[in-house]
Amino acid sequence: QVQLVESGGGLVQAGGSLRLSCAASGRTFSRYTVGWFRQAPGKEREFVAAVSWFGSTRDYADSVKGRFTVSRDNAKNMVYLQMNSLRPEDTALYYCAASSRHLGTDVEQYNYWGQGTQVTVSS
Repeated sequence: QVQLVESGGGLVQAGGSLRLSCAASGRTFSRYTVGWFRQAPGKEREFVAAVSWFGSTRDYADSVKGRFTVSRDNAKNMVYLQMNSLRPEDTALYYCAASSRHLGTDVEQYNYWGQGTQVTVSS
């Protein structure tokens, strides 16, 4: 079992930055792939970024490549999403999720989800 709690969301102007954090419980956290997803009102939940068990492999949606960076600190049971050059279209509820499978972008492969943290980017 893994429990996840996101934090760090807020209101920021376009071009600004935010750092989201995902705090995890569970002794075997290092064995899980962790992904970040987002969902805007009226839209489906979409993949943003993911990091492998030990942080050696990362994947990003094309829309955030070069602007967002995902990282993890297994000693602290933490995963981070550094978001730079934010755009109004990045506005969404951001979720972290854990999967016992290898790196992936599908919502269905992630077994555990946090409650989400709201990111709002004003123009």
